[in-house]
Amino acid sequence: MIRNTPSMKRIFVLLCTLALPFATIAQRVFVGVAANAEPVAKKLAKEFKKETGIKAELFVSSSGKLTTQIEQGAPLDIFLSADMKYPQELYTKKLTVTKPRVYANGSLILWSRKNINVQNGMRSLLNPAIQKIAVANPALAPYGSAAIAAIKKAGLATRLQSKLVYGESISQVNQYLLSGAADVAFTSKSVVLDMAKKSKGDWKEVDPKLYPPIAQGVVILKYAVTGKNRANAQKFYDFLFSRKGKSVFALYGYKVDL
Repeated sequence: MIRNTPSMKRIFVLLCTLALPFATIAQRVFVGVAANAEPVAKKLAKEFKKETGIKAELFVSSSGKLTTQIEQGAPLDIFLSADMKYPQELYTKKLTVTKPRVYANGSLILWSRKNINVQNGMRSLLNPAIQKIAVANPALAPYGSAAIAAIKKAGLATRLQSKLVYGESISQVNQYLLSGAADVAFTSKSVVLDMAKKSKGDWKEVDPKLYPPIAQGVVILKYAVTGKNRANAQKFYDFLFSRKGKSVFALYGYKVDL
């Protein structure tokens, strides 16, 4: 899996270097994944391969950055965004072969280092011990946009402004927390449920009334047709909405209709 690639040129070079025969390529599907969904996407890829024998290659970054790369011709078959806005933009530009469809609804989480309690929710951020609060870039990451909306709705924008530090994506925000560069981070529920296995810090779900619903959308991209990988792309797409796929999303804290 390749994460947070700085440019699509690296992806093209990688694919060319691999020089896989067509028979091998036919057993792969290339998936752009919003950073919040990285943990669940890994599990989905594992279960999908068990069921179909097809390997899902995951390319993880912010939804905004992935959208730009797709517009520039990134060799991706499917795009799992953290919202519906970016898939809709690609659909409007005729870069998809399916309409945007919600695959799951996400939840915004406050996540802290072990010695900081965040069980009072947003009011916990007023703790003097909290000096740095990591947020994904709201211009690129829907979870970052949701975090800023929650801060404003809670009436804390002025008091917290000087403490905010921005990461390119949820992945970078998580690294800020884990490295100690931030005391608290706004992240996704899928991340903390995955990290819970390692007992990393304290976390609390942000009141969903404080931010717009995080409806996450998926599209099959036009490249799946030009790259002659439409069948595998369709299989992965269908798997997302299967009972098995939905159960995996639910396991990582996403809201789905089972």
